[in-house]
Amino acid sequence: MRNPKLEVLTPDNCQLIFIDQQPQMAFGVQSIDRQALKNNTVGLAKAAKAFNIPTTITTVETQAFSGPTYPELLDVFPGKEILERSSMNSWDDQKVRDALAANGRRKVIVSGLWTEVCNTTFALCAMLEGDYEIYMVADASGGTSKDAHDFAMQRMIQAGVVPVTWQQVLLEWQRDWAHRDTYNEVMAIVREHSGAYGMGVDYAYTMVHKAPQRTAGSHEVLAPVPAR
Repeated sequence: MRNPKLEVLTPDNCQLIFIDQQPQMAFGVQSIDRQALKNNTVGLAKAAKAFNIPTTITTVETQAFSGPTYPELLDVFPGKEILERSSMNSWDDQKVRDALAANGRRKVIVSGLWTEVCNTTFALCAMLEGDYEIYMVADASGGTSKDAHDFAMQRMIQAGVVPVTWQQVLLEWQRDWAHRDTYNEVMAIVREHSGAYGMGVDYAYTMVHKAPQRTAGSHEVLAPVPAR
C-alpha cells in the first residue's frame, strides 16, 4: 500500500492553518520563547504566501478573551477572512471544515496555540473524521509548559501526525535552488527570520557577492580617527 506520508511537501499538495495565534494564548506559552514563536509563525506565513499555499486563519473568543491575531501575521495576508470560533477544537466549527474542504488538499500543515489543547484536538479529529494528514509545526506552536508541548507532540505522533519545523517546511517547498521564481522571496524570508542562518546569508551577500546591505536607507561610514 502506498504511504502518502512518504511524499515530500510541495506547493501543490498541502494547505496551512493557523490556529489561535493570539496574544492571550501566547501569554500562557512556556515551551518556547514567545518572541521566537512569533518570529517562526510569521516566517511560516511568509513562506506560505511566497509559494501560494492555501491558508486558513482561525481564532477563538477574540473579543471576550484572546485578542486579535498578531498584526505581523495578518499583514502577510491583507484582507483575508478570519474564522472566529467559540470551540477550543477548530474541527467543531463548520466554517473551518468548509475552508479546509474547499482547498481540496489532504495534507494540512498546522501552526497553533496551545499544542496540548487546540492543536491536539484539531489534529486527532481532522484525521479521524476528515481523513486528513496532519503536519504539526512544532516550533511555530507552543504549550503551557515544555512537558505540555512535548507530551502533546508525542501523543499526536503516536496517532500519526508528522512533526515538522517551520524552516524545514520552507525549504521543502523550495526543494531546488534552481527554482528561481521563488528563490529571492525565500532568501528574503531566511534573512529576516532564520536567525544565524539568515545572518550568514546577509554576510555572504555583502562580503562575498558585494551586494548592498539589506537596509531601508543608506548610512555613511566614517573612517577611524585616532584620538590625540
